[in-house]
Amino acid sequence: METTGILVQFKDLGLAAALALSAVGSAIGTGIAGMSAVGAWKKAFIQNKTASFMLVVFVGAPLTQTIYGMIVMNRMVELALKGSYLWGVGVFCGLAIGFSAVMQGKAGAVAADAMGETGKGFGNYIVVLGVIETVALFVMAFAMGLLGKLAG
Repeated sequence: METTGILVQFKDLGLAAALALSAVGSAIGTGIAGMSAVGAWKKAFIQNKTASFMLVVFVGAPLTQTIYGMIVMNRMVELALKGSYLWGVGVFCGLAIGFSAVMQGKAGAVAADAMGETGKGFGNYIVVLGVIETVALFVMAFAMGLLGKLAG
């Protein structure tokens, strides 16, 4: 039995982790915000008010983190093809990006509730979501810089 067989089986772990953990965060974040949006719409329907479709923006905001994870993963592919698997980069970038998506979903849930109740503040709420998104963008940008140096 070949001793490198175990490593070969797990050679794509870092690649998969960068995308999968980002996507898990997006799924959790959109789920949290989505539940709140549905609750806000229910309240509006009960009161015979117009239910704001704008709440979908808060629900969809965490989806972009999946894209950031995919971008990091794609950059890692070049190094993986050269034999550098970088599991830690994939795992920790995926976790950080995914956690940003979870927190963005929580903020989106509160924003959906507040906007559903008042019909006001959309711009303010988007700014908050943007600040949270910046964490994921920083992780992606810094990872791209690191991966570029390693590929260099």
